[in-house]
Amino acid sequence: MTNTTNLSITLLLSLLLTSPAGAQRELTGSRAVNALTRDGHEIPLGTVDFKPVAKGRSEFKLNLDIHAFTDYFLSMREFKCLTGPNEVACHVPYPYKNPSTVGPGNYTWLEHQLLFLTKSPGEFGAKLWNGVYYEFKDENGMLVGRPRAIDLNDISAPPTDLTDPPLKPANRHDMKASDRWIQELRIR
Repeated sequence: MTNTTNLSITLLLSLLLTSPAGAQRELTGSRAVNALTRDGHEIPLGTVDFKPVAKGRSEFKLNLDIHAFTDYFLSMREFKCLTGPNEVACHVPYPYKNPSTVGPGNYTWLEHQLLFLTKSPGEFGAKLWNGVYYEFKDENGMLVGRPRAIDLNDISAPPTDLTDPPLKPANRHDMKASDRWIQELRIR
């Protein structure tokens, strides 16, 4: 073998060893955000724009389509909500300044921007302990968020460090997706 062939093989092996199959790609451009309901319908919620910054990380901006939501006045505050047959899911904007970045396998700040609370259509008021946190995973280039139970009272006061997401895995609890009207969020 020639030196050029050896160098080519070495470079190829190096790429293969440092780029595992199914490696997560850098997020870039505009992607649709949809809610998948129990009855199999997808509700378009808006878009999220990704802009690569460094080391596989991307900044993002969430753009919710307010026309997809209905206004509810709960506990002296207006919420943008989606109304299902047995459940109302209201978007709860994360109230504090944050980096608005994501990286390979780490979508925590995006998850913090897509918080919801749920209530039955007949209930009055916002019950923040009925929070839903959609935890995202990359599934073949589509981000799929599955519901986790969370108490949104945990973000009633700003965190000490605004660069550290306050809703840690320990704050999230298992729930059956089938218990929710919105069973997953999809970004593609």
